Amino acid sequence: MKLKSWETGLAAGISAVAVLVLFNSCATIPKGASAVRPFDQKRYLGTWYEIARMDFEFEKNLSDVSAAYSLNADGSIRVDNKGYDYVRQKWKESIGKAKPAKDAGTGRLKVSFFGPFYAGYNVIAIDPEYRYALVAGNNLDYLWLLSREKSIPAAIRTAYLKQAKALGYDVSKLVWTKHAQSN
Repeated sequence: MKLKSWETGLAAGISAVAVLVLFNSCATIPKGASAVRPFDQKRYLGTWYEIARMDFEFEKNLSDVSAAYSLNADGSIRVDNKGYDYVRQKWKESIGKAKPAKDAGTGRLKVSFFGPFYAGYNVIAIDPEYRYALVAGNNLDYLWLLSREKSIPAAIRTAYLKQAKALGYDVSKLVWTKHAQSN
């Protein structure tokens, strides 16, 4: 059976969309980085405060950024990100979900805020008490320094920045998150 030109175009379009969905829903890790292992997902749950980030569209103009992680009934992790948009002078919130990218004992998660599209969330450093974390995204455009408190000790900050720099991150581009609002 010979396809009409519009049917061929439609099939090509569907194929392109399928490839894009597959490509964009992959959770990867930057070259040279390795996720924390062993990783205890249950100890990671709770509230984390953003200390610094590589700025990107969804966090532009945000201060007072925090993320609360809790367990969903299906075993996935609820991700509740909040931040204060100091330009618009209002709170912004985004709810998503995370699940292990490989096995639950490795700090590699895939996170989705937009339906079937997942991005890498890779815990590449964490202290033994799960108080401070360095998280990498899919590539060198995404990096977060997190703390259970609204500050981080200088020694931990220095060690994490050194690790990020060794992976190729331009740490001079980090935005240092201010914490002054209360919600």
